[in-house]
Amino acid sequence: MKSTFYKQGRAWIELDMDALRHNAEVLRALLPPDCELMPAVKANAYGHGAVLIAKALNRLGVRAFCAATAQEGAELRQVGIPGVILILGYTHPRDFPLLAHFNLTQTVVDCEYGKALNRAGTPIRVHIGVDTGMHRLGEPCGNVEGIRKLFQLENLRVDGIFTHLCADDAENAADRAFTLRQGKAFWNLAAQLRSRGCDIPKAHLLSSYGLLKYPGLGGNYARVGIALYGVLSTRDDRRRCGLGLRPVLSLKARISAVRALKRGEGADYGLAFHAKRDSRIAALSIGYADGLPRALSCGVGGVLVNGCTAPIVGRVCMDQTLIDVTGIPDVQAGDAAVLIGTADGRTISAYDLAEETGTITNEVLSRLGPRLARVAVGQRQQIL
Repeated sequence: MKSTFYKQGRAWIELDMDALRHNAEVLRALLPPDCELMPAVKANAYGHGAVLIAKALNRLGVRAFCAATAQEGAELRQVGIPGVILILGYTHPRDFPLLAHFNLTQTVVDCEYGKALNRAGTPIRVHIGVDTGMHRLGEPCGNVEGIRKLFQLENLRVDGIFTHLCADDAENAADRAFTLRQGKAFWNLAAQLRSRGCDIPKAHLLSSYGLLKYPGLGGNYARVGIALYGVLSTRDDRRRCGLGLRPVLSLKARISAVRALKRGEGADYGLAFHAKRDSRIAALSIGYADGLPRALSCGVGGVLVNGCTAPIVGRVCMDQTLIDVTGIPDVQAGDAAVLIGTADGRTISAYDLAEETGTITNEVLSRLGPRLARVAVGQRQQIL
C-alpha cells in the first residue's frame, strides 16, 4: 500500500468550482432582459451536493434558488443561504410551519391547495403554479378567475407565477410549436391577471432547455438545473448545444484489495465472473447503495485506473464492485479509480453511464448517494 493516509476515503465526489463558475457565466450571458438565475438545487443539486453548490453560487451573486421539498429548502436556510428559495413540489400540511419558519416560498399546486395554505393561519410566501400543457402541477391557465382569487387570500403572499415547459428539449416542429403555445398562454394569463388588478412581482417559465432554446420567451427567473452542472440530458443534446459547458462532477473510489485469479476461477455473487485467463481483479469501495447503477455489471461499464480502462466484472454489489485490472501496471490497494471524470487523457462521462444503463444523465447524477463525500476542488487540483 502506497500510504496509510489519504485526503479522501472509500468513495467521493469532486466538484470543479471553476467549471461551475464558467457555466454560470455562460448561462447568465443567455438571460433575457430583467431575468436572473434561479438554480435548481433539488435532489442534492442533482447529486452534486446542495449545500456546497448553493454556497458557491451565492458567492457568485446568485440570490434565488429552487428546491423540490420544504426539507431541502430548510437545509439550505440552516447553513445560511439567503434570498428566495422556491419549493417546486407539494408540501404536506403538517409541514406548512416549515415554510413560514424558514421563509420559504411554496408553489401553489392548484386552487384547492392554495386555500389549504391559507387556512394554515400564518402568512406564507407563494408562487402560483400554472398548467399550460404539462398537466402535472399547477392550476389550468384557463381558470383566470380562480387564480385571481388566490391573490386575495389573506395569508398568501403571492410573489410570482410560473409554468413549466414540457417539450422544450425536443427538436421537431410539433414540439417547438407546442412550446411557443405554452409561452403564449402563460403570458396571456399574466396580462389578464394584471388587467384585473393582480400584482405579479415575478413571472417565470424557463428552465435549462428553455433558456438554451427559447430565451425570447422571457421571464424574471431561469430555473437552470442540469445545464448549470455542465451536462445536458443526452449526448446528442450536448452536441447540438455548442456552448462549451464544463462538467462539474467527478466520481472516484478507492481500490480496497487486489486479488489474483487463475484461469477458470470464479468471483462475486453467483460466481458471476469467470476468469478466462490468469487474471488480477480489484475490489472498489463503491456500490449501488452509493448510486452506482447495477446495470453496469458484468462488463457493461468500466472505470479508469492508472491511465487504463478496467471493465466492471461480476455484479455491482451494494457496497463493493469488482474490476478486472489484468495487464494494468502497478495497481495496488489504496489507488483511486475514476468512475466519472478524466484521468491521463481518458474520460468516462455521465453520458457514457446514461447510455450504458438506458437512462439520462439527470438520473445518473441525482441518484449519487449521501455516503459519498463531496469535495470542492479547483480546475487543476486533484484529491487522492
